[in-house]
Amino acid sequence: MNFVISIDTEEDDWGCFRRTGHGCVNTERIPSVQEIFDRYGARPTYLITYQVAADRDSVKVLKKILDSGRCEIGSHCHPWNTPPFEEEPCEYSSMLCNLPEDLQYRKLETLHEAIRASFGVEPTSFRAGRWGFSETVARNLLKLGYRVDTSVSPFCDWSEYCGPDFTDEPAGPYFIRCTAGGDRETGGALVEIPPTIGFFQKNFAFCRRVASIIQSGLFQGLHVPGLLKRMNLLNLACLSPEQSSGRDMLRLSRSFMRNGYGYLNMSFHSTSLLPGRSPFVPDESAYRRLLSGIDCLLDYASEHDMNFLCLSEAGAAFREAGANAKMRAAPAAEAQASRGDACGEPF
Repeated sequence: MNFVISIDTEEDDWGCFRRTGHGCVNTERIPSVQEIFDRYGARPTYLITYQVAADRDSVKVLKKILDSGRCEIGSHCHPWNTPPFEEEPCEYSSMLCNLPEDLQYRKLETLHEAIRASFGVEPTSFRAGRWGFSETVARNLLKLGYRVDTSVSPFCDWSEYCGPDFTDEPAGPYFIRCTAGGDRETGGALVEIPPTIGFFQKNFAFCRRVASIIQSGLFQGLHVPGLLKRMNLLNLACLSPEQSSGRDMLRLSRSFMRNGYGYLNMSFHSTSLLPGRSPFVPDESAYRRLLSGIDCLLDYASEHDMNFLCLSEAGAAFREAGANAKMRAAPAAEAQASRGDACGEPF
């Protein structure tokens, strides 16, 4: 089993579409969680925004970890504060997938160049801000030399927030097929390593069907989701210390192991390291629970001899092992009607 840690490393202002004036104080707390990673020999991937890449103090904190070989630096695009600014700032344009393809590319290029200038590395791993991913985003990533994406949150539908519907996307890694006009495939291939989201129950396909029926509104007003959850018949969870306890993350990990998935991808936001900056961690008590949950899960992974990999390494491992694996089309950007609730709001 391969174990990945992917962290959206971003400015402090949660839920704010302001273009400038962002602070990045939360990055001062990164060494505290890095100590836990170091204890187990885990090398996280810090997926950083343009604001972080341009912030001198944040770069100093992260570059020290990077230069000692203890992490990877990847990209995390918040289009609302990544130049060039040609779109009207609003919820719709906050989703990268909703922007014109050329503007997507220029924003991604700006972020890419800022990371290269600040850290001296070429990032090859990516996650879209607010999960705003689509085929056009995938094409642009390939043009810039990216090899791994982790933007597709399985079982989640972000259309309520003007975003994509990932309800039917796989819970495990796969190759993303991109076309560059007609049926011609874009050169290379992008590996998708999704954040780990799934069910405690073994049959994911059946659970997905049941969840879809419930979300269709057929049982509206009967509190069916809560009842099934309390009865341990249908439990959707994220491998994230922001939304799951250490106990639930262990339970989800065991479920993925039973289902034969070869990868776990724990994800969270750097803003959760500074209490009060995200809805997940309102105070110091919640912050301590977050660190405890991370420690608990990494201890379990270490005891079970899991391989701790950065995102680029996980992508390379999947590429090598899955050379004959089927490709899958990138998710469409069009919004659908319903929304899964596994991941909270899409920041």
